[in-house]
Amino acid sequence: MSQLRCGFIGLGLIGGSIAKALRQSVPELWITAYDTNGEAVAAACREGVVDVAAKTMEHSFSHCDYLFLCAPVRSNDQNLETIREDLSPDCILTDVGSVKASIHRTVAKAGLSHCFIGGHPMTGSERVGYANSKASLLENAYYILTPSPAVPREKVDRFRLLVEKMNAIPMILNPQAHDAVTAAVSHLPHVAAASLVNLIRDNDSPDGIMRTIAAGGFKDITRIASSSSVMWQNICLANGDNISAILSRYIDSLTEFKAAIDNRDEDLLYRLFNGARIYRDSFADASSGPIKRSFSIHVDIADRAGALAHIVTLLADRQLSIKNIAISHNRESEDGVLRVEFYQESSMKEGIRLLQEAGYCVHSRD
Repeated sequence: MSQLRCGFIGLGLIGGSIAKALRQSVPELWITAYDTNGEAVAAACREGVVDVAAKTMEHSFSHCDYLFLCAPVRSNDQNLETIREDLSPDCILTDVGSVKASIHRTVAKAGLSHCFIGGHPMTGSERVGYANSKASLLENAYYILTPSPAVPREKVDRFRLLVEKMNAIPMILNPQAHDAVTAAVSHLPHVAAASLVNLIRDNDSPDGIMRTIAAGGFKDITRIASSSSVMWQNICLANGDNISAILSRYIDSLTEFKAAIDNRDEDLLYRLFNGARIYRDSFADASSGPIKRSFSIHVDIADRAGALAHIVTLLADRQLSIKNIAISHNRESEDGVLRVEFYQESSMKEGIRLLQEAGYCVHSRD
């Protein structure tokens, strides 16, 4: 089998996760990476994920079969100009940004449309940087491909197969359709989460009582407000028209809810909540999506010494890695007093089985 040569410009959360997924799934692989944060690439080299740490972008990626642009969106103009003359004729150039029309325009201006297939792994985390990257971030996630019309079909098919090797699910869209869809299912939720957090901050009492008792439901729907501020600033600037359009419709929806509450309209309130419940319950039970699913369970435990240690020991004995564990002091919208979060769905399911067999009352939530 011939060696596959991949390059990465930017090795943060997404770039690092793709590199790790490829390292696991492609036997003959050579990875060259560059990042302005030299420690990220150094760490990847120590872990055996990256073979060569490029000191500069110039002349470092001329050998690549694939070149992944994983730096911040607003860095692409300069980066493309730097590597434009060095690309191999057979190289597939791609990116990982969540806005596609703008990068396609930039690529066209650089004269690289013939080799560009836009990419967007619909996955992520509120945590950023290479240190938080992992191959499993790509598992069962939709990976949108937006090939330029000038790219041969054979190259598109080849990239689709590579995405499948990452255990992701390839889907082909045109850039404009992609940006409209992600404005609704990815970008709007981040705007809404940030606005909700700011609303509570601005209306909290001097002693911070709202922040202190913020319940599970509020924390769940605002978790993504902890994502990179710079990244979301860039996304809103790059996809502003689509986000503004869907935001206007969201404001209309909130206005309808407000009117129903003001008018004590029982029937309309029921229809609004029930319609949302039915549609939400129709969502596929999978980890794909721009807002990564949390594999968490809630466990009722007795208030006695050793109860927490017993649960942790049960899970550790089966070598189930726990991502996070917390005790909920506010039971609103919570099914159990102990929240345990796992890295993988399989670990969560095994944890549920073990704890139920041990007599615990376990509740899972999606």
